[in-house]
Amino acid sequence: MPEEVRAAKRINSEGERIIDKAQEEAERIVARAQEQAAFLIGERGLTEAAEAESRRIVAEAEDDGEDVRRGADEYAAGVLASLEAEVSRTLQGIERGIALLEQRRAAYARAPEPEPEPGGDYGAPVEDELLDDEGLGDLARR
Repeated sequence: MPEEVRAAKRINSEGERIIDKAQEEAERIVARAQEQAAFLIGERGLTEAAEAESRRIVAEAEDDGEDVRRGADEYAAGVLASLEAEVSRTLQGIERGIALLEQRRAAYARAPEPEPEPGGDYGAPVEDELLDDEGLGDLARR
């Protein structure tokens, strides 16, 4: 066989070996790319699932926070209403006491000064009625 034919066969054989090797490398690259794509798709799915879960958790926390704020507002409104009622009762008692004292002052202004009795004790305190039914406590002495 002539040398050129042998060289051609060798070159042809070498070319086929290079093509086979390139084909194997190409298959490895495609397989790796598919694996990478699957990984990225899976990772993207995990990322999307994690983002969805984080949105759900944030929404739940916001709802819980709103419930706590609403409960705190209701509690505060109840406490303030009770305080308002108590202050109102106290103010009414004060107003009754002021009115009673105004009536007494007016009565004292209209009453003539009593004439001193001979031998009377002018240093003794004058006793007033107890004012408990008026809500003022014991204002017994002037």
